[in-house]
Amino acid sequence: MNGSKLIKILWMKIRHNRIVIIVCKLLGTMLCIGLMTFIFHLFEPFLAIQYIALLYLLPVMICTVLWGITAGILSAFLSFLAFNYFFIQPFFSLWVHESQDLITLTLFLIVATVMSQLIGQARDAAREAVRMARLREWEATCMYQLISALSGLTDTSDIAQVLVDHMLDTFHFVRVEILIKGWEEDPAVLRTGPASSLPETSPNSTIMLTTARKTEGEIHIWYQNKTLSNEESRLLQAFCDQGALAIERIHLTKVENKARVLEESDRIKTSLLNSVSHELRTPLAAIKASVSSLRIGAIDWDSAARVELLTTMEEETDQLNLLVGNLLDMSRIEAGALNPHINWNSVPEIAMSVTTKMRSRLQDHPIIYNFPNNLPLVPTDFVMMEQVFTNLISNSIKYAPASTNILISGKEQEDFLLFSVENQSPPVPDEHLEHIFDKFHRITQADKVTGTGLGLSICKGIIEAHGGKIWAENLADGFSFFFTLPRKLNGALPETPKDS
Repeated sequence: MNGSKLIKILWMKIRHNRIVIIVCKLLGTMLCIGLMTFIFHLFEPFLAIQYIALLYLLPVMICTVLWGITAGILSAFLSFLAFNYFFIQPFFSLWVHESQDLITLTLFLIVATVMSQLIGQARDAAREAVRMARLREWEATCMYQLISALSGLTDTSDIAQVLVDHMLDTFHFVRVEILIKGWEEDPAVLRTGPASSLPETSPNSTIMLTTARKTEGEIHIWYQNKTLSNEESRLLQAFCDQGALAIERIHLTKVENKARVLEESDRIKTSLLNSVSHELRTPLAAIKASVSSLRIGAIDWDSAARVELLTTMEEETDQLNLLVGNLLDMSRIEAGALNPHINWNSVPEIAMSVTTKMRSRLQDHPIIYNFPNNLPLVPTDFVMMEQVFTNLISNSIKYAPASTNILISGKEQEDFLLFSVENQSPPVPDEHLEHIFDKFHRITQADKVTGTGLGLSICKGIIEAHGGKIWAENLADGFSFFFTLPRKLNGALPETPKDS
């Protein structure tokens, strides 16, 4: 009862205000015509009757522009009466004796009325144009804000919440509920607002979130004593369309990512099979040939050829072991299971141990060491660092010309030690330099330089597991790999050995 009384009181106030506005407009029109009549009467001796008739069109135009077509028609009628009463003989009378004066008054009334209508229509059209421009600006602003909020979202629940918030802020609904259907492994999403509003009735409106492909969900809306205008209905539908497109964009992005992952996985599998099959075939062929020669007795057991065949078998077996080790190391790196067993080690000793094992492959590449005598111990995993030097030196052997040196050096920095493996291979193009440590990335064709394309990426994983960094650079006369290792283990330096 109190609510209905309040509504009645508000309605009475609105009606009263409208009546007051109308009365003010009418009084203003009469005042304007009276003022103009007084001015014209003062200057009557200086004005011909035709000029007075034309000048009376001025207040008609003013009243129409200021107060609308009703005031314009009223001003035209009042101007007609004032013109007849004060300026047409007999004066101070509405009677007209001359036919010419009657024609003049009739034409004046027609012209004034038509002009007031035309000006009123132009005024209304201008106001409608301004209203529509403001409405379009409001729609564009709302759409821009919504699209900006949706553009960076990657989760359907966030999209639903943004739609709820913008609909409540824009249309002031009592309640909005958005349900997004589940898709593949993604569950269904339900978002509502405001949280304090729990209507017991069914929703006043339901709008589907539909795209050209399918229906992504639906929106339920509750509102009271509110009728949406055509513009609001159009904007609401645009909100729903943008929300549906944003949801579809997320789904398509996930599909694209899955396709990309599958494509990359297939590419890696193909590269791995091609590389491994090629790398396995060469050592296996050498081992088989050596074993066959020894089995059939074609080689004297006491000859130097026997020793050479056994050496070949040993080296090719080591090559196979290196290949399998690389594959296992890469699987541990990708699984995050690479855990170095850190101890204090001498990196120069590790490098020399590796070159000793690779002496047969290093016959065409002399090794030069450049380590200071007081180079401190470094916390490393001895076996893993052997793998790093083995892969870096193997890479240098593959690409550096025969009879060129390989320089292994190291020096102290502030909080780490810097090591490098330098060779005299041709420079690497810039587009390959930044991807040189990627899996299966090959600078040259596989039929020209053998390898699986895993060695450098394994080096990167091992160095990063030690807390260091690795990179490659083109030099003026060759190419070099650089890597750093921390000097401290758990914040401590190695103990200084006591002099004996």
